Amino acid sequence: MNTKGILKQKKHRSFAHPEHPWRYYQEWNKAVFLHWEVNPELITPFLPKGIKLDIINGKTWVSLVAFNMNNIGIRNLPKVPYISDFFEINIRVYITCKGKPSVYFLSMEGSKRSSCKVLKMMSKFPYQYSKMSRNDTTYTSKNKPFKDSFYIEYGTENDSIEKDEIDLWLTERYAVFQNHKKHIIEYDVHHIEWPMQSIIIKKLDLSYPKFNHLINNKPDKAHYSCGVQVLTWDKRKLSLSDF
Repeated sequence: MNTKGILKQKKHRSFAHPEHPWRYYQEWNKAVFLHWEVNPELITPFLPKGIKLDIINGKTWVSLVAFNMNNIGIRNLPKVPYISDFFEINIRVYITCKGKPSVYFLSMEGSKRSSCKVLKMMSKFPYQYSKMSRNDTTYTSKNKPFKDSFYIEYGTENDSIEKDEIDLWLTERYAVFQNHKKHIIEYDVHHIEWPMQSIIIKKLDLSYPKFNHLINNKPDKAHYSCGVQVLTWDKRKLSLSDF
């Protein structure tokens, strides 16, 4: 789908995307979503001032998303070879800021050192390099410095799932807020509604010592998506003194 077609699809959003031109293009492909329901008091210590935890039915959620990051590029410029495509895993929580249902990243891992270095510098997101491999049925990641590891063996079903309220709450998020030094960084993003399929988890073995009290080998929900094309606007720096 071309970018004009992507921008026209907006009924699934809870707030409007910016009217000024987007800046970055990327694709989030072959995404595995694992979700855990947790008590809110376990998440609040991770959040900076100004970012409010989002809650549904008295609980909140933590998600691990493992996917292929592809074709990262700046509008009207060619993509940079090698850096533009890699595997990514992020661990995210659900927040609201400036009235927007959004996400905040507890952890971000990429499979290429150069990509992590460039994106960390440009985006101010907390990218770290991890050794990763992937095929059509498995996804593996190891990070020796943090002693983090992830392995999943899975299958998928072709039929689209009928999403419930929590499925939509978890996946349809169109802003990111992240702290960096004395600022909160805000990004607006846009894509079509996530196409979702059922995933069959055959084996799951994960360990993130910093987050083992939040995530484990039995997620409360899981999804698979073939992916979306994503448009992102320039970051905005918000002073912590404004919160």
